[in-house]
Amino acid sequence: MRSNQVRLNCGITMPSIGLGTYSSQNDSETTELAIHMALKMGYRLFDTAKIYGSEPAVGKALTDAIHDGTVDRGDIFVTSKLWGSDHHDPVSGLKQTLRKMGMEYVDMYLVHWPVKLKPWACDAVPKEEDFEPLDLESTWAGMEKCLDMGLCRCIGVSNFSSKKIQRLLDFASVPPAVNQVEMHPMWRQSKLRETCADHKIHVSAYSPLGGPGNAWGSTAVVDHPLIQSIALKHLATPAQVALKWGLSKGSSVIVKSFNHDRMKENMGCFDLKLNDQELLAIDKLEERKIMRGEFLVNETTSPYRTIHDLWDDEI
Repeated sequence: MRSNQVRLNCGITMPSIGLGTYSSQNDSETTELAIHMALKMGYRLFDTAKIYGSEPAVGKALTDAIHDGTVDRGDIFVTSKLWGSDHHDPVSGLKQTLRKMGMEYVDMYLVHWPVKLKPWACDAVPKEEDFEPLDLESTWAGMEKCLDMGLCRCIGVSNFSSKKIQRLLDFASVPPAVNQVEMHPMWRQSKLRETCADHKIHVSAYSPLGGPGNAWGSTAVVDHPLIQSIALKHLATPAQVALKWGLSKGSSVIVKSFNHDRMKENMGCFDLKLNDQELLAIDKLEERKIMRGEFLVNETTSPYRTIHDLWDDEI
């Protein structure tokens, strides 16, 4: 896996494919088994968050694997995220995460959304009255303190637009190493990738297959005739084509499947080679900007219209 790494602006390397651990069922035993399977397949990046409810299971599975000699702590990369209710005190938020995970540090700590919630708002679906005005400078100062205290090795953001990135850079002493956003062949994030590249911020793609199987996602990417025809030509799968496209942009990809065969299939994207014509054809697909990560379902019916209002531009 060492050859499949990206170097971040903070000087450390991160695996270019990771296992996301959000699950609507939030079954700890299933999550632990999936992580042990993933380790055997070569996965080394594991992505969790407070709001996923998977931090204890991720921490236990990885700690067990370290103790039994399956993997060294230095060979795995753990990402977790600051939820909106912890913006008032990121240090306490991360310390709580570390207690849940049974770890001394995480490799990456991300601001999950550019949205602040009241301290007691802990639902994945916040109510409108749960929102507070975002003081991004104060939040980021807390993130930098987490870094100074050695609670994490790098800090970054998630779901930040180009304007939010520019605003953050106006006052940040430490720039974000990563911006994790939804990105796939039908939402290519061209403007955002350009902004991040200008500032050496790595773009990490969640839902790199378009989120099939999730209530807010669709199968539009893997079902697209172009993606399927390219896959057929290479004796590959549509998922592998979509993932390879993401990797070709210099991004890392966070895949979310606990199914053994699909997990193995996703790792096979590294063996696929797409030519320039195929990549260009994918770049010309009509985009469908109707998804907003874990909880923005669509532009017109989403209960999270308040988050649209808080954002000042498209990601």
